[in-house]
Amino acid sequence: MHQIKVILWDIDQTLLNFFAAEACAIRACFQRFSLGECSDAILAEYSAINTRYWKRMERGEITKQEVLEGRFVEFFSNHNIPTGLVPAFNAEYQVRLGDTICFHDDAYAIVKALKPKVKQYGVTNGTVTAQRRKLEKSGLGALFDGVFISDEIGFEKPSKGFFDAVFRTIGNYQKDEILIVGDSLTSDMKGGCQAQIRCCWYNPDRQENALSLPIDYEITDLHEVLRIVNMG
Repeated sequence: MHQIKVILWDIDQTLLNFFAAEACAIRACFQRFSLGECSDAILAEYSAINTRYWKRMERGEITKQEVLEGRFVEFFSNHNIPTGLVPAFNAEYQVRLGDTICFHDDAYAIVKALKPKVKQYGVTNGTVTAQRRKLEKSGLGALFDGVFISDEIGFEKPSKGFFDAVFRTIGNYQKDEILIVGDSLTSDMKGGCQAQIRCCWYNPDRQENALSLPIDYEITDLHEVLRIVNMG
């Protein structure tokens, strides 16, 4: 097996705490559009709806646009909020998602420490607006050798098209020299397995590998990536 030379980092809920950003963004939008208090219960309801929609997209059941609109249509309908507000609310939400930067496990320091050793790229299904803002404010954008955003390349993880676009861009590497690190089984790990690269599942909550994917490494702390790279 070859030495790892490239790391593909998922961003949301791997390097960055997506749920913290989500909570702040939804509450900011409630205030911006004068929708009243966004309680913890309301926030939890939206978060569950949002997760469900993204999982459906990863399974190929719906499109990205259906995720972005459908989640808010369902959520607003549950609370008698006019669904005509969805486009403006979603646009504001994409911007606000980049306002809150909260790293998992000293992620910035880990990426910085790895910079002299390997090439590092962000790989994300998030929107261009949200992800570019996060990358700039977090400083990760300056550390990465590049970033692959699904909206810009026309394919989402875990599709073959997404990973083919990555491979065309990063140069000539053996598949086992490339490692993907991510929290999602249905997106990051499934895509990595299908692309036949090494897979590192960030699983701090110790969830079950419900898809029975042949994952190379399962970790609960991102510091373990340092060890994986050093041991090859």
